[in-house]
Amino acid sequence: MTAFLFATILMMQLVSCQSPDAQPVALFPDGSEIPAWFNETGKIDPDTLGVQLLITDFGAVGDGQTLNTEVIQQTINEASAQGGGVVIIPEGRFLTGALFFKPGTHLHVREGGVLLGSDDISNFPIMPSRMEGQNLDYFPAVVNAYGVDGFSITGKGTIDGNGLKYWEAFWQRREENPDCTNLEVSRPRLVFIQKSNHVQLQDVRLQNSGFWTSHFYQCNHVKILDLHIFSPASPVKAPSTDAIDLDVCSNVLVEGCYMEVNDDAIALKGGKGPTADTDPNNGPNKNIIIRDCTFGFCHSAVTCGSESIHNRNIIVSNCKVDGPSRVLWLKNRPDTPQLYEYILVENITGQATRLLFAKPWRQFFDLKGHEAPPVSQANHIVFRNIKLDTKIFADIDVSEYDHLKNFTFENVEVTAENGELKQDLFDGLTLKNVVVNGERLD
Repeated sequence: MTAFLFATILMMQLVSCQSPDAQPVALFPDGSEIPAWFNETGKIDPDTLGVQLLITDFGAVGDGQTLNTEVIQQTINEASAQGGGVVIIPEGRFLTGALFFKPGTHLHVREGGVLLGSDDISNFPIMPSRMEGQNLDYFPAVVNAYGVDGFSITGKGTIDGNGLKYWEAFWQRREENPDCTNLEVSRPRLVFIQKSNHVQLQDVRLQNSGFWTSHFYQCNHVKILDLHIFSPASPVKAPSTDAIDLDVCSNVLVEGCYMEVNDDAIALKGGKGPTADTDPNNGPNKNIIIRDCTFGFCHSAVTCGSESIHNRNIIVSNCKVDGPSRVLWLKNRPDTPQLYEYILVENITGQATRLLFAKPWRQFFDLKGHEAPPVSQANHIVFRNIKLDTKIFADIDVSEYDHLKNFTFENVEVTAENGELKQDLFDGLTLKNVVVNGERLD
């Protein structure tokens, strides 16, 4: 059976499996219809995806010390050679460098199994990649899938980035040079999926990444279901360990996930620089639904930026927050043209330092010879049915190049040490039943 047929079977599973509590088709914030695909959240059964290959049958050793990169890659290659199938990580701690999945292959991590990333960067050979809104040569991730339509990661085991040495090296470099960039210290991501469609990740635990935890670039139709994503903020902070980075992606569902990381939980990226919107490697994120998730400590639950040019039709719904610094961060780069539009944040409860944060982000500012900063705009942003304990209701500051248009706050109840909403900063502001510290603003 061919790899193409396996991918076709997987896509049919994703279409046919629908959870019993699926919601009816509704509308995106711009009024377009939400496809039924977003409510089809059945789990993949890896037993239906072809040959099942245990890495231990190929000689992998799960002692947490033996480097298994070649053995696991051999297992992936054999699954591909047999027309496609599932590479299985059994119980044990299996140390590895960069792995590259091929069309028709999948990864299943059994409960009690740990795929452990190497903390030696030499096990991650530099190659063409994508980081921080740029196409460049960089280190691959622990798990990589380039052009693998129908790719899946399943199971209740763990993929662990083993990131402590990378974090320590980063903070040492930051101490030596406070202006060092994030790319100066060599460190790998945990999962990188590029130019792959109809992808599903479910149930696994992703933790302790050296850099971004999961990064999806130029992918379409991605489901991320019931993941537990973690990196520590103490005793050593895990820098730049975003839980989910969506980079020029469309039709993405993130559902039922727990995210607690020492950076943004979900970051929408897509390019940076004064001419980023003309670079064919860059592009928008469109039709993104984030629902029924829980956010622990993170810099922001959902961030537009900092390397982002256009985000449209973003829904954050039915989520609990327990410690984010921000619920929604509109991260405006003064050196990049940006349009954040049709964003809905609704049915959010819990506590966060801020509900909304919108300020220019000037780290590594570079106009690349252009005289004036490009204009950026956030338009048609709605907060609805919010009950939140905060320190700051809305932390906002804009320049002449940043425009906030058509914002709506409806049925919002917050407590805040600073409950101010600077209404004169908005070009179009609607307040309906907005209560801050017991007093109505509208």
